[in-house]
Amino acid sequence: MSKQISILGTGWLGLPLAKALVEKGHIVKGSTTSLRKLRQLKSNTVEPHHIILKETGVAGEVQSFLADSELLIINVPPGLRRNPEVNFVAKIRSLIRHIEKSNVKNVLFVSSTSVFADQEGFPLISEETMPNATSNSGKQLIEVEQLLQNHNKFETTILRFAGLFDSRRHPATMLSKRQHVKNPKAPVNLIHLEDCIGVIQKIIETNHWNEVFNASYPDHPEKAAYYSKACEQMELPKPDYDFETISKGKVIESNKVNDILAYTFKVGLDSF
Repeated sequence: MSKQISILGTGWLGLPLAKALVEKGHIVKGSTTSLRKLRQLKSNTVEPHHIILKETGVAGEVQSFLADSELLIINVPPGLRRNPEVNFVAKIRSLIRHIEKSNVKNVLFVSSTSVFADQEGFPLISEETMPNATSNSGKQLIEVEQLLQNHNKFETTILRFAGLFDSRRHPATMLSKRQHVKNPKAPVNLIHLEDCIGVIQKIIETNHWNEVFNASYPDHPEKAAYYSKACEQMELPKPDYDFETISKGKVIESNKVNDILAYTFKVGLDSF
């Protein structure tokens, strides 16, 4: 059954997701902060909207963006790497005020497994594990998750992705040539773009709302071995690793993706 879906954020993940949902017969609205990208959205049969989240409000056509949509997918990163002073929680509070006035019944919030801190011993992290991030970004994501799930006007499903990659965007390209890379013995937690879209589609198809899902490919090779191999296959210089400091990390389990959604991951970590 087709739905009208609004996707807030149509970047690396959001645009391919919008295209995939259109192909499934859904009516899709997409937002971008770039005026130049509006034409690209329209050419892909996605209704374009120019929207910018701000701490003091939402700039742009937010009312028409949300109008008549029963599902809102929030796919905007906190942006704290570039600007550590950003108050992402305040931005989402501003957005919630508009969701309250709309007909949106379900929200899918694209979060991150960074809500879990890296630890010695590499603990297994399931959906039942209590988030314990110590970073500013991780702590703000935790607060946003709680804000959305505790709201009684709509039901929110939290989807925590591990590191995202595809053939055009692989973490190995960023690690190449770097010196003293930390946590070389830590397990790798990654998920391919195709599986990101597949999991989201499965949530929509099965109407699993007011849930929390972790999504990471089930193999977790050692960081140093994996990225050295990836760099070698991509003909890039290998990183240099810090083996003297004790490695910290975690293993992200995707139990509910398997058990509740019955989703099978399609793209392995060797897809460089």
